[in-house]
Amino acid sequence: MALSSSSFSPTSPSSHPGSRPVSCPRFTTARHLASFHRPRPPLLPASAIASLRALSNPFSVSRAVSRSKAHAGGRQTRFSIKACSQASAAGSNPLSEKISELRDSCWRFLRPHTIRGTALGSIALVARALVESPELINWRLTFKAFYGLIALICGNGYIVGINQIYDIGIDKVNKPYLPIAAGDLSVESAWFLVLFFAAAGLLIVGWNFGSFISSLYSLGLFLGTIYSVPPFRLKRYPVVAFLIIATVRGFLLNFGVYYATRAALGLTFKWSSPVAFITTFVTVFALVIAITKDLPDVEGDRKFQISTLATRLGVRNIAFLGSGLLLANYLGAILVAIYMPQIFRRSIMVPAHAIFALGLILQAWVLEQAKYTKEAISQFYRFIWNLFYAEYIIFPLI
Repeated sequence: MALSSSSFSPTSPSSHPGSRPVSCPRFTTARHLASFHRPRPPLLPASAIASLRALSNPFSVSRAVSRSKAHAGGRQTRFSIKACSQASAAGSNPLSEKISELRDSCWRFLRPHTIRGTALGSIALVARALVESPELINWRLTFKAFYGLIALICGNGYIVGINQIYDIGIDKVNKPYLPIAAGDLSVESAWFLVLFFAAAGLLIVGWNFGSFISSLYSLGLFLGTIYSVPPFRLKRYPVVAFLIIATVRGFLLNFGVYYATRAALGLTFKWSSPVAFITTFVTVFALVIAITKDLPDVEGDRKFQISTLATRLGVRNIAFLGSGLLLANYLGAILVAIYMPQIFRRSIMVPAHAIFALGLILQAWVLEQAKYTKEAISQFYRFIWNLFYAEYIIFPLI
C-alpha cells in the first residue's frame, strides 16, 4: 500500500475528506527539534523511512492501511512492502547471507534423500551387529562408528556430486533446483567438493578400517565414477546402470558396514540370517530405485537422447514394473518370517511389510488417477524412498 510519508504526518490530515489524522507525539517532538538543528540527508529513501515509522506504531499502520485500501484499491501496498524490504536489506549482513547461501547450495549438492538412506543403512547394520554380540559392546568404539558414517557420507557426496557435474544440461531440464544447474554453485566449486569428499573418505577409511574395507570403499567410488564420467558414462546403458546402483547401495553398503562392525568388535565375518535378508532385500530395493529414478527425468532424457527404460517402455510401464518388484520383495519378507519363526519376529515382520505393501498399492493407484503427471511421478518416487528408509528403521527389531 503506498503509504506515503504524508499519511503518517503528525500534524497534516489525510488527503481524503472525512479521515482522521494519525497522532504520533514522538515524531511531533522530533519535528519541533528539527528547527534547532541543521537537517541531514536521510540514510534511507523517504518511502523506507515512512515504512519504518509505520512499523513502530502498529495501530497507526492498521488505520492507514484501511484508508489506503479504501481509496487506492490496495495499489499503494506494494510500494510500502518494497520500501520495507529495501530498508531490511540495507541493515542485513552480506557476509552472513553469502555463508547461508553457500551452506544451502552444498546441502542440495549432497542430495539429502540419498544421505538419509546411507545414514539409516549404516546405523541399522551397526545396531544389528551389536544386538548379536551385546557382551562385546565398547562405548569407545562410538567414535570409530562416527568416523565410518562420515566416510560413507563423503563417498555418497562424491558419487552424487560427480554425477551433477556431468549432467548440468540434463539437470537444467529435469532438476533445475540442483545448485549447479541453478547457477548457485560453480563447476569449480563442485570439483573442489567432490575431490575433497573422495580424499577425506579414503583417508578416514584407510586410517580406521584396514585394507579390505578400503578396497570395498574404493570399488564403490570407482563404480560411481564410471557411472557418470565419459568416456564410460555407463548410465547410458540401463541394465549396467541398474546393476551399479544395486551393487553400491545394496551389497557394498550392507556387507561393508556389517563386516567393519564385526571387525571393530574383534570378530571374524560371519553371515547372519537377518543380515543376509536385509542385504538381499535392499539390493532388490536398490534395483527398483534405479529403475524408477528415471521416471521424473523422462523429458530431459529424451531431449539429450539418454536411453533409459522409462524413455523406452514409458512411464506407466516402469511404474508398474517397479511396484511389482517391490510387492514381490514384501511378499518374500512375509514368507520368510512365516517359515523361519525361530530367526525372525513374525509380530514385526508380517504386519510391517503388509502395511508397506498396502501403502505402495495405494500410491500406485494415486499415480494412475493423476494420469502420470510430473508432480505425481515425483511424489511416487519420493514415496519409494520413504519405504526404503522404513525398511532400515525396522531392521534392528526383526
